[in-house]
Amino acid sequence: MAFDTLETYAGLEGKPLIEALVRDYPGRVALVSSFGAESAVLLHMAAEVDRNLPVIFLDTGKLFWETRRYRTQLIERLGLTNVRTVRPVAGDLAREDPDGGLHRRAPDFCCHIRKTLPLERVLTGYEVVISGRKRFHGGERANIATVGLADGRLKAEPLAGFSPADLRRYAAEHQLPAHPLTARGYRSIGCLPCTIKGGSDEDPRAGRWAGQDKTECGIHWTANGRPIRVAAG
Repeated sequence: MAFDTLETYAGLEGKPLIEALVRDYPGRVALVSSFGAESAVLLHMAAEVDRNLPVIFLDTGKLFWETRRYRTQLIERLGLTNVRTVRPVAGDLAREDPDGGLHRRAPDFCCHIRKTLPLERVLTGYEVVISGRKRFHGGERANIATVGLADGRLKAEPLAGFSPADLRRYAAEHQLPAHPLTARGYRSIGCLPCTIKGGSDEDPRAGRWAGQDKTECGIHWTANGRPIRVAAG
C-alpha cells in the first residue's frame, strides 16, 4: 500500500472519511471499538454509513459489566448488525494467566494476551482499520494522523481532530446515550482492575493504569506487528 494513497483522504474526517474508506475498500474495512466513554459518536457515524460495517469489540474477560450492557444498548439504538465480540484464546489464558492476576505482575503482557493477540487474529484480511483515538487525549496520541499506515494497513482516526466539546455537541445533537460509568466520574474506561475514576478535558485518560508507567495497551503502538513492551516480569 503506497504512501500516495494517503493523499486521497487529505482533509477528510468524521463521517465523510468513513464514507470514503467504505467506498474505496468494500468489504475490507473494520472498525475497532471499546464501547467506552466516547465510543457512541464514532459508532453513530459508522452506522449512518453502513450498519453492517464490521465492528470489532474486544472482550478481555476483565471488563466492567456496565460496558457489556452499554454495548447491547448501543447495538440496539444504532441498529448495528455486524458487531463481532472477540475474546482471548482460552489456551493462552490457561498458560500465561491461570490465576487471573497477570495484570498486577506484568500489565503490558496481560494486554498482549487479552487484547493484541486476539485483535491481530481477527483483523487478518482487512486492509483498513478504523478506531476512535483523539489528539486531545495527549501523550502518544497528541500527534496522530487522521489516516496513516500501520502493520501493512490503512489506520483511520476519523475523530482525531475532535475536541471534548465537539463530542458532547455531536452526542447531544443525535441524542446518543452515555456510558453509565461516565455519570460516576469515569472519563476513560478500560478493564476493571486497571481503571479508576478520574480524568478531565485536559487529561481524560488519567484513570487508566493510574500510578503505573503505562499509558497504552499495545493495540495501537506496535513494532513489527508486536507491542513495543510485552515482556513479563
